[in-house]
Amino acid sequence: MAESKATLSIDGKEIAELPILKGTAGNDVIDIRTLGSKGYFTYDPGFLATASCESQITFIDGAKGILQHRGYAIDDLAKKADYLEVCYILLNGQAPSQEEYNEFVNIITNHTMVHEQLAQFFQGFRPDAHPMAMLCGVVGALSSFYHHDLDISDRAQRLRCAHRLIAKMPTIAAMAYKYSIGQPFVYPRNDLSYAENFLHMMFSVPAEEYKVSPTLARAMDRIFILHADHEQNASTSTVRLAGSSGANPYACIAAGVASLWGPAHGGANEACLNMLEEIGDVSRVDEFVAKAKDKNDPFRLMGFGHRVYKNFDPRATVMRETCHEVLNELGIEDPLLDVAMALEKVALEDPYFIEKKLYPNVDFYSGIILKAIGIPTSMFTVIFALSRTVGWCSHWDEMLTQPGQKIGRPRQNYTGELNREFTPLDSHE
Repeated sequence: MAESKATLSIDGKEIAELPILKGTAGNDVIDIRTLGSKGYFTYDPGFLATASCESQITFIDGAKGILQHRGYAIDDLAKKADYLEVCYILLNGQAPSQEEYNEFVNIITNHTMVHEQLAQFFQGFRPDAHPMAMLCGVVGALSSFYHHDLDISDRAQRLRCAHRLIAKMPTIAAMAYKYSIGQPFVYPRNDLSYAENFLHMMFSVPAEEYKVSPTLARAMDRIFILHADHEQNASTSTVRLAGSSGANPYACIAAGVASLWGPAHGGANEACLNMLEEIGDVSRVDEFVAKAKDKNDPFRLMGFGHRVYKNFDPRATVMRETCHEVLNELGIEDPLLDVAMALEKVALEDPYFIEKKLYPNVDFYSGIILKAIGIPTSMFTVIFALSRTVGWCSHWDEMLTQPGQKIGRPRQNYTGELNREFTPLDSHE
C-alpha cells in the first residue's frame, strides 16, 4: 500500500507523482507504471533495481545474510525439515500438519513414474548429449502426455501439474544420467524417501543391490532444500515471463531449465569443480590464492562470495556441516577434495578473504558433496534444476493467482538507425 510518493521532475518541470509501495520487508518500491503515459520509460539493464512482481514466497536480505521461504529461515528448514516439507511450504504458504504432510508425500510418491513412451523419447538423443539438453527436451514433452489437464485458470489443475513435475523430475534426471553412461533405466521405488529414491535411480544396477547411505541421502535432501527457491533470479523470472503469456506449465518449467543451463546461473558448482581440477594439487593452492589476489591476473576463485549475499551465504553454513559429514563417512582419498579443504581453510582464516567477505558459498560445498557421492559434473546443473522445480512452480502458480496479471513486455532504449531508404536487389546495377 502506498504511504508516500516520489516526485519526478525533468528540467525543473514536475512530470509525475509516483506512489512508494512498502512490502513486509526489504527495499521500498517506486511504482512507475504510469510513466509510459507521460512519455518516459526507465532504463535498468539486468533489472537490478526493478521489482518485476509482488510475491509472498521468498525473502532475501543479502546484506544481512537472510533467506526465508514463506517466513521460515533457511537454516531452520535445512536442519529440521525434509525437502518435501519445504515443497509443501513453498506451494501452500505454511508448514503442513502431519496429516497434510502424509497426504502430500503420498501424492508425490504416486506420481514418480513416467510414461513408458516418454522413456523411449531419450532414444532420440545422442548418448554424449549434455544431460541438461535431455532434461530441457523431456520436460517440455511432458505437456504432450497431460494435455487434458492444462487449464491454467483452474488452481486444482495447476497444483496437479506442480505435483507431477516435482515427482517426475528426479526420475527424468536419473534417466538422463543412465542414458549418458549406457546403463538401463532404474524405476522409482515407493518405499524410499525422495532423496533416497533419486540416489537409488542414479546408482542402482540390475546385477547388485544399491544400499542408500542415510548420511548421503540426508546430504542430497539438504542440497535439494538449499536450492529450492531463490526469489526472482534469472530462471524464475524466465518461468514467470513465459507463464505470463499463458503457456502451459511444462513449457514454462522447460524455459526455466534452459535459463538455468547458463554458466552464469546454474553452472556455479560445476565451475567450482573445474577450478579445483585446474589447481590440481594441494601444493599449488598458495600459488592460485596469490593469483586470485592479483588484480591483474584473470584467474578467479569460483565458489567464494556471492552476488546477492554481501556478508555470508546462510545456506553455506548448513552445507559446510553436511559436506564434512559426507567426507568423513566416505573417507575418500581424492586430490581434488584435498584441494577443496585447503582452499576452505584459507578462505576462513586469511585476512584478505575475511576482509572482502570471500567466504565459501553453497555452490562450493554442494559441488564437493556431489563429487564425493559420485555424481559427474555434467549432472550438477540437472540436480539444481530438479531442486528448483518447486520454486518455479510456486512462482508460476502465484503469478496466475494474482488478479490483473498481464503478459510481460519489457521496453527498450532504441539506439539503432532511423528512416533509411531500402533499395530492392533488382534495382542494383
